[in-house]
Amino acid sequence: MMHSFLANNRDELIERCKAKVALRPTRAATLEQLKNGVPIFLEQLERTLRAEEGGEELESVKISGFSGGDASAQSEMGVSAIAHGKALLELGFTIDQVVHDYGDLCQAITDLAVERDAPFGVQEFRTLNRCLDNAIAEAVTEFSALRDASLARRQAEAFNERLGFLVHELRNSLLTASLAVAALEQSQLPISGATGGVLKRSIQGMKQLISAALEEVRVGGSAGSRTFSLSGFISEVTATAELYAEEKGTRFRVEPVDPAIEITGSRSLLLAALGNILQNAFKFTRPGTMVTLSTNVNGKDVDIDVADHCGGLPTGAAGTLFTPFAQHGTDRSGLGLGLSIARRSVEAEGGQLGVRDVPAVGCVFTMRLPVAV
Repeated sequence: MMHSFLANNRDELIERCKAKVALRPTRAATLEQLKNGVPIFLEQLERTLRAEEGGEELESVKISGFSGGDASAQSEMGVSAIAHGKALLELGFTIDQVVHDYGDLCQAITDLAVERDAPFGVQEFRTLNRCLDNAIAEAVTEFSALRDASLARRQAEAFNERLGFLVHELRNSLLTASLAVAALEQSQLPISGATGGVLKRSIQGMKQLISAALEEVRVGGSAGSRTFSLSGFISEVTATAELYAEEKGTRFRVEPVDPAIEITGSRSLLLAALGNILQNAFKFTRPGTMVTLSTNVNGKDVDIDVADHCGGLPTGAAGTLFTPFAQHGTDRSGLGLGLSIARRSVEAEGGQLGVRDVPAVGCVFTMRLPVAV
């Protein structure tokens, strides 16, 4: 009888399944992976065969389900197969590997039966196939449902992050434009001056953001890369930073920049990144203190440092500063995306963005970018 064969050769069948699994690429069977798979399936198959031999059809169905499956009456085998499918997804395996796990067991039973010349009846093979069919169906269904839900969740998170980036940068440009307009009105400055230039660049920045978003919707666009002067880059961001300094009641100092240094990348992305870092500095630095912007050549790279006087970071905060939607301090006016966006933009241009805590003083954010050859 097949149930006696399974009981007497249980360990051998499990080892053969593990050996077959190990031959497949990127798969190495462990006890954890097999916990809700082969061992439980063998035990349930054995009990199903014993129930059928004893004429207990209802017990057989309760253990392993009807032929063709029945979603309204889930069997013990179905519950275990669902757990197996879930476990394999969490371990990073594919749907074909879920199917192969049960196929390996069928082959192991058949091969060992031939070797031992075990006589099985036609009905026993039908029961084996029914159990395999039901287990595979349940495992694959659960695996697919969880995988689809996970994919949908990741897509939603990615969409929210992209939307957050667009809203954050549009808000920054709009705020800069508003500060420029206020300065022009209060001081009756000419629109052709430096403050007027800030206003024009802010409006142009909003146009570029909207155009880039539309292009991404169409075909997935990317910002253009070019070589440009570091001193000109710093000068452009300085005018905007001075408006933020005035609004926040802080001082702002820019150290001299070597006019011979050039960098390569997307000027708009890097401007937005540095703008976010400076905005963060002005947001958290203490009134009456200073934010400093400086540059320093470091081999083949140039470091752009923004030093503030926020009083230093709480213990462990440095590790989460660049996490999307993470907010520190009591000011919740933003989305918690500025530093995350800045790091992503800098890294997209082959650079690095990090922070150094100066206890009881403040922070130094460093954009490290490759110097143009």
